[in-house]
Amino acid sequence: MSITILGIESSCDDTSAAVIRDGVLLSNVIASQAVHESYGGVVPELASRAHQQNIVPVVSEAIKRSGLSKEDITAIAFTRGPGLMGSLLVGNSFAKGFALSQSIPLIDVNHLQAHVLAHFIKDTPEQDTAPKFPFLCLLVSGGNSQIIKVEAYNKMEVIGQTIDDAAGEAFDKCAKVMGLGYPGGPIIDKLAKEGDAKKFLFNKPHIPELNYSFSGLKTSFLYLLRDELAKDPDFIEKNKNDLAASLQSTIVDILMDKLRKAVKQTGIKEVAVAGGVSANSAVRESFISHAQRFGWKVYLPKFSYTTDNAAMVAITGYYKYIDKEFCDIDAPSFSRVEL
Repeated sequence: MSITILGIESSCDDTSAAVIRDGVLLSNVIASQAVHESYGGVVPELASRAHQQNIVPVVSEAIKRSGLSKEDITAIAFTRGPGLMGSLLVGNSFAKGFALSQSIPLIDVNHLQAHVLAHFIKDTPEQDTAPKFPFLCLLVSGGNSQIIKVEAYNKMEVIGQTIDDAAGEAFDKCAKVMGLGYPGGPIIDKLAKEGDAKKFLFNKPHIPELNYSFSGLKTSFLYLLRDELAKDPDFIEKNKNDLAASLQSTIVDILMDKLRKAVKQTGIKEVAVAGGVSANSAVRESFISHAQRFGWKVYLPKFSYTTDNAAMVAITGYYKYIDKEFCDIDAPSFSRVEL
């Protein structure tokens, strides 16, 4: 008998629904929220309101594109946390109502675990491109920068993480002070392609073990802008490509330095990357070059699976369903939760 999972993702500012049958993706619908662009970041109240408007049509479209009906759904999986509480509650409440109406199991999903398991989404039944256990995963997004040792679908250990800002947060905040707009990561990436990565030097942290820190880099960047703008008000406009290239190069160097240490310490050369920042061209190029230099076998997610999406929630729900890991109907959401 086939296992068909409806996944719901509403942790931040994207409302998404996906249908997966026996590990194969049938549909993945995402409604983004442009309302936040003018504020330079996500406004929680506006995000939750938009989720309320989007959740029904997004789920309806996902089921329609799958070619199935709601009666074909075996279980529903939803992002329980971490994320914005108001946004999470919309997905949580919808999933519970759907589960009750269809008399099907409810499966809660950790958003961070889902990013890692996005590598196991199949486009066809024959596809076999997922990492082999155990593997290391560099999870990099606007809210998280972690190195995770993955021994099984349900056995993950964080062996290194940021002690302050995340890599994506550094991209967004530095882009904001440059007046580049939101989200800043993709804009920085685009500008960096035309810049000189060696033009400006920024401080790199010296954090023990495998942990990260990006607050010092952000401060170093701000001080440079302050000093240079005092001398030339047009400094940013004249140097935006070089600033972007130098910032991006520094962030990638910080990320990969700790990842190399993690590979050396664990002896694991199966290495994946996940999260929004995994769409960054410099990150992807660095992974490929490390594979060639150090003999790693690397795994880069499809661009459609790098951002928050319900396909990764559905695939996580699929594996939890196999293990009969269901949750109670009164399960609350969590804004912060560990792997």
